[in-house]
Amino acid sequence: MTPGQPPKSRVRLWLAAIALAACLTIVLFITMWPVPVDQGYGGAIAKMLAVLHRNGIPGWFGYNKLEFSANIVMFVPIGFLAALILPVRTWWLALVICPLFSTGIELTQGAFLAARFASVTDVLSNSIGAVVGVLVAVILRALVYARDQKVIALALWEREVQRAD
Repeated sequence: MTPGQPPKSRVRLWLAAIALAACLTIVLFITMWPVPVDQGYGGAIAKMLAVLHRNGIPGWFGYNKLEFSANIVMFVPIGFLAALILPVRTWWLALVICPLFSTGIELTQGAFLAARFASVTDVLSNSIGAVVGVLVAVILRALVYARDQKVIALALWEREVQRAD
């Protein structure tokens, strides 16, 4: 920090860290539960898919596609928050960390949870979700940076105008 420069706010970092901890807790709860979380809900899932099919979702979108999509959605916030927490220059590490986290989950399921099974498809869907989240975070950061640059330029211009008067 240079002299006269206001201190950086860490609110974004703390909020993102708390939200990421909450998301990771939920994901670990879902993925490390001894039995699949949808076990016993086959009828409800079938009814939901029937409603979706009646309302325009194609018939080929069945349970496997629903599970794949749910895994994508589950990892979007993790990728987003990981990219926000990492410094601007190292946001890309989220593209490595999130798939490694997913791989660790799958290996743990395969090794220690008899009623669960490890799946490369789950790692793929989780990674897709993380990439989507990371891209949203990178775009959001770029938009905020561009806005900030305009605000700073306007403030400097206004200061110069006031000095000239």
